[in-house]
Amino acid sequence: MDSDAKLKLMQKRIIKSYAWQRDIIVPLSKEYDCTVDELEEVFFDLLDMGGLENLHGTFKSAEEICLYQKLNADLRLCWFSGTLEVISPEDAKNLKLKIIEEINNGKSYEDALKDGKLELYQLLKNEAKLRSSL
Repeated sequence: MDSDAKLKLMQKRIIKSYAWQRDIIVPLSKEYDCTVDELEEVFFDLLDMGGLENLHGTFKSAEEICLYQKLNADLRLCWFSGTLEVISPEDAKNLKLKIIEEINNGKSYEDALKDGKLELYQLLKNEAKLRSSL
């Protein structure tokens, strides 16, 4: 077996692992309407061995970052916290982290978002009362 064949075999062992297939390859191949083999080949061409070995870890950490950013948009916190400055950056961060924890514990995104919106509204009401008493 030549070195290219050995490399290909090592790449396949990494990317064929259960976690990679379950979390990355199969879902993305469905999203991109391609076969699992086609997507694996794309990753083989894009990433070296170190990149392939880190694929799952980086995917999971990026997934958290994307969820954090999605919540920022879906709760309109860019507007409430960034532009209007009626919600503190700390309260905005804590709300997003609380929702992410709920999602990680099995709550659906839609339910967690709905509860988050109610909590955000309560934060807005509390801030309005505080400002009106000044």
